[in-house]
Amino acid sequence: MTDIALIVLAAGKGTRMKSALPKVMHRIAGRTLLGHVLTAAAELKPAHTVVVVGPDMDTVGDEARWFVPNSVLAIQHERRGTAHAVSMAREALADFSGTILVLYADVPLIAAASLKALVAGIHAATPAAVLGFHAAKPHGYGRLIKAGSGVGAIREELDATVAEKSITLCNSGIIAARSDYLWKYLSLVKNTNAKQEFYLTDVIELIAKSGAGVGLVMGTEAEVAGVNDRIQLATIEAQLQLQYRSAAMLNGATLIAPDTVYFSADTQLGTDVVIEPNVFFGPDVRIGNNVQVFANSHIEGTTIGNGAKIGPFARLRPGAEIGEEAHIGNFVEVKKAVIGRGAKANHLTYIGDARVGAGSNIGAGTITCNYDGYEKHLTDIGANVFVGSNSALVAPVKIGDGANIAAGSVITSDVPPDSLAITRSELQVREGWALRYRKMKQARKAAAKKV
Repeated sequence: MTDIALIVLAAGKGTRMKSALPKVMHRIAGRTLLGHVLTAAAELKPAHTVVVVGPDMDTVGDEARWFVPNSVLAIQHERRGTAHAVSMAREALADFSGTILVLYADVPLIAAASLKALVAGIHAATPAAVLGFHAAKPHGYGRLIKAGSGVGAIREELDATVAEKSITLCNSGIIAARSDYLWKYLSLVKNTNAKQEFYLTDVIELIAKSGAGVGLVMGTEAEVAGVNDRIQLATIEAQLQLQYRSAAMLNGATLIAPDTVYFSADTQLGTDVVIEPNVFFGPDVRIGNNVQVFANSHIEGTTIGNGAKIGPFARLRPGAEIGEEAHIGNFVEVKKAVIGRGAKANHLTYIGDARVGAGSNIGAGTITCNYDGYEKHLTDIGANVFVGSNSALVAPVKIGDGANIAAGSVITSDVPPDSLAITRSELQVREGWALRYRKMKQARKAAAKKV
């Protein structure tokens, strides 16, 4: 494959989003719109990536570099059209010779296969190619004017004739072109259209008129759908979730109520995983084989080992590592903690900044007191430890292997292996007190009624 450079247009403010956040920083399936596009394009292994942003969009630059560390930002200070936006990247690609792929950062469903096909369409006789699609309702889209098997021009809706508006073959906006052709004809684009903007689409017509071929690669309307408001954001989220659910089931997971399960773009599932209704997976979740995730659980930033059981009503937060055959039960929260093989925390428990050794049992109502108001501290629980219900482990503290923590204890210092730790007050029993107390109260109540 020839050398490839990406120009990703991300300068739009997205005023219809009604948000202080740049449009391309909004998320679907736990990943930004920009992140989805850069992830798809990464399969082409581009040599250079230039992201065109507006002024004061530092967060967009940070996001781009998270996905593509060597990406370069180009700032478009004035919104003067797509051709003008692409020209902002010229300086960064001054020494590049190869194929330039122009993408839009608000088209998160774009398929890597379509991008590969588009780039593959660049040959000596066809120095440019366009990704097109057939639209059921073409109104609003630019129309592709055919020239043989390729493209002769692209006509925007406002500039199209009545006959051209009847065309259903539409422009996605995504193009590939040889760098020499792109820069040559980009400089010739004029703003003589209805919007008085510099259209990137005019480059295609100029190349075609030069006698060179412009290839046509077909995609689908769904994959090139853009996001301009939060309704469209939700619509595309729904489409992505359908894809992820189908892929999960085809790859060996059982989803009891698929429509109620929400995945992130990077969720990884093993085989024979069973997921009950109303489960939400945030980013960075990896699940092994034969795992059961019971209803109403929320999981993010977590690794779950083979055969583990999670939930119902479990919350696993970033940094949770759940070992093989471990059980994390109802109303249990785990954060930045390693749970060993076969360990159990089945009820009403918080485990944060901790290690729980293999085979240990954490009783209902146990709390690892990890925060002193200024810093987080580690609770280190050994293997085969029994922690009784309603215990508080005040970190930093270490519980040795095989130790037993009596129910209701507050543990503030290390507990040696195989020992019992108990901090209860001595039980006092006053026989007959309850009977005397009831009689006294009843007598007072009766006297009050006589007054």
